[in-house]
Amino acid sequence: MATGPGAGSGGATAVARLATPEDVPVIRAILAAHGNDAPPRERLGPDIVGPYVLHLLAHHRAMVSELPGSGVVAFDAVADVGIAWHLADLFVCPAHLGQGLGRQLLAALYGVRQPRTTFASDDPRALPIYIRAGMAARWVALYLEGGPEAARRASADPRARAVEVVDGDPAEQAALELAWTGADRSRDHELWVGWPGSDPFIVRDDAGPVAVGYGRDRQTGPAVRAVDRLVVRPGADPVGPVLAAAGRCIAAGDVLDLTVPGPNPAMRPLLEAGFSIDDRDVYCAGPTDPLDPVARLVNGGLL
Repeated sequence: MATGPGAGSGGATAVARLATPEDVPVIRAILAAHGNDAPPRERLGPDIVGPYVLHLLAHHRAMVSELPGSGVVAFDAVADVGIAWHLADLFVCPAHLGQGLGRQLLAALYGVRQPRTTFASDDPRALPIYIRAGMAARWVALYLEGGPEAARRASADPRARAVEVVDGDPAEQAALELAWTGADRSRDHELWVGWPGSDPFIVRDDAGPVAVGYGRDRQTGPAVRAVDRLVVRPGADPVGPVLAAAGRCIAAGDVLDLTVPGPNPAMRPLLEAGFSIDDRDVYCAGPTDPLDPVARLVNGGLL
């Protein structure tokens, strides 16, 4: 599949087409140019990006933009996350920024698919593209970081001690997420359970399962752990499950990363436990907003 021509350097026309596994090396080179990947010789930990990109190609929708004489110069991917079409990635080779390639590729990728969601970086070029694509800035997503002592304090909070964290199974977790959100994420759960250092878990309260989530290693190395995502039962208080998940997911790591929606009530107790804000993105959605920020810790790539 190919779309019509778009803008390019020196008047050349770009052609957008579906990405294939053969495109993965140049896709990763584009991601690395933006600080979102690293070549094997510079990688301190396991490969996370490679399996993620192949998963997008196999189970979601990914496209590249080609320029004559330059080859692939841009990449984007949209994931069908059940509640929305989530823009997982949109990156243009730095040498070709400002030529309209991102807008052309985004239009080809989305078509008429709605509702749409994504996370916009602090790059001032990002938000205008998403707003023109029918989304609006909704809230800030905050990237938190903390060490073992912060995770211990979080899990010692009485609200965390009121719930129990047990080993999970991806099939059960997918079934619970489907029941709670209406979204069948079975294929994505297969990816999450396969991550290096993956730790699937279920949080239980007096009424039964109250949250499902995953811990995993970061590509920077097993000493850095992440709460990959957490989905909370509708109507339940998320604070206890989030704090308990922090204690579970750090495991033997020295650092724990987690991405928390700004409106989530667990934000303040996490900061009080000693976590700090390391970075931020802006969550965008439109024309409606299908995501409840109180009931989820997000994964930027797959929501």
